[in-house]
Amino acid sequence: MRWRRASIASILKILIWNEHVMTFSRRSFIKSSLAVTAGFAGLHQLLGSQAFAAAKNLSDMQAHGFGPLVADPNGIFDLPAGFSYKVVSRPGDVMSDGLLLPGVPDGMAAFAGEGDNVLVVRNHEISPGDLDSSPWGEESELLSKTPAESIYDTGAAGKPPCLGGTSTFVWNVKEQRLVSQHLSLAGTVRNCAGGPTPWGSWLTCEETNLRAGDTASKDHGWVFEVPAAATGMAAPIPIKPMGRFSHEAVAVHPESGAVYQTEDTLDGLIYRYVPNVPGKLLEGGKLQALVVRGKPSLDTRNWFAPGTDTSAAIAPGTVFDVEWLTLDNVEAPEDDLRARGFAAGAARFARGEGMWYGNDAVYFACTNGGVTKKGQIWKYTPSPAETTDGEAAAPGKLELFLESPHSDILEACDNLCVSPWGDVIVCEDGRGVEYLHGVTKAGKVYRFGANRLSESELAGVCFSPDGSTLFVNIQAEGLTLAITGPWDNIHAEG
Repeated sequence: MRWRRASIASILKILIWNEHVMTFSRRSFIKSSLAVTAGFAGLHQLLGSQAFAAAKNLSDMQAHGFGPLVADPNGIFDLPAGFSYKVVSRPGDVMSDGLLLPGVPDGMAAFAGEGDNVLVVRNHEISPGDLDSSPWGEESELLSKTPAESIYDTGAAGKPPCLGGTSTFVWNVKEQRLVSQHLSLAGTVRNCAGGPTPWGSWLTCEETNLRAGDTASKDHGWVFEVPAAATGMAAPIPIKPMGRFSHEAVAVHPESGAVYQTEDTLDGLIYRYVPNVPGKLLEGGKLQALVVRGKPSLDTRNWFAPGTDTSAAIAPGTVFDVEWLTLDNVEAPEDDLRARGFAAGAARFARGEGMWYGNDAVYFACTNGGVTKKGQIWKYTPSPAETTDGEAAAPGKLELFLESPHSDILEACDNLCVSPWGDVIVCEDGRGVEYLHGVTKAGKVYRFGANRLSESELAGVCFSPDGSTLFVNIQAEGLTLAITGPWDNIHAEG
């Protein structure tokens, strides 16, 4: 079969751009297509009509963005011409509090500090037992520096504390230098993503359903709140009314105070937490699941068995009216919230991951969604009467904003944020080279950066409040980068 794979690769090279080649015009594409008609016939048989049609439309989905990527002479991160990065920190760095910077950085958000300083709260997706990523050292030799009451879970008998949590660093955007960094939440598990709040805190999410037992002394699968301006440790209090499940990310609607949540499972739901008092999440509220009006238990994943007709797939641009289903028993000791919600009519999604509020909407990624399972980005526009009885007459809207037909457009979208100019910036967590992409308001995609250090996922993308600096993590190596450059050079593409 090797020769057939080579033929497919040759054909796709004609069809698909990369970061060093300008996008084909429609006319050039058609001309090239006619030149390889015979090859297309074989490709059509191998891939099926849906994938073939998607391949033909790749060029229509590409945008210019900031232009081609330039190879990084240091072999860390490629960027467009005029852009550069600085390494903010590396795992094992001694922090201002005397502890070691934990490894496995993931979701982040940046907040305004004093003067030219910004405060960045950063997750660490560390599992129990991963002592090489511990803030207290591999032998827990620094554990005495952290009071036990500041650690959510000090571990089962004879075991070390749970090692997830957050760190906070202060970055001077004028001088592009690190001012300080410290541990800001400890004793949690696999803090993957989360989201910023309008009141100046970071909601950090545990991507786990770990129960108390041989490893942990407490149940996990919660959301915790970390004040961005805190100079020490946040109180490790789980916000249990927000539900217990494999959390990924959150986004807050500033008008209503509703908190939306993604669930990182192959059959997850999209949740909404309506607090009794906006901004006071620990004071209780309602946990709800998204329902597509008129389509109970809708499967949004667009998954089909090989060889079956995919014409029933939800097409990008499709918009649905939304209702919200109130859930009970939200602490879910059996980890069954998604099953109960789906059975009661909630929509199902394929690995909900990154989520961000911007452009008056909530964008969220589904890593394995789509006909080709390369990923989807959805857009939820809240109702003008969000969380009130007026929603029935003016419901919120759910749109399939983007579905990737091919890995050369986007593969395994993960963390994301909305840029100051309105494009969605997306991290990849796929195979091979991992890219940082931009997605225009029209749903076209461009490459903004490439991890040349390894095949590690990118994570935690966010902008400083003044828009001057983009932060992103290379997770496996634990590097946090600060990127600057001519942001005004973005090519307007709708």
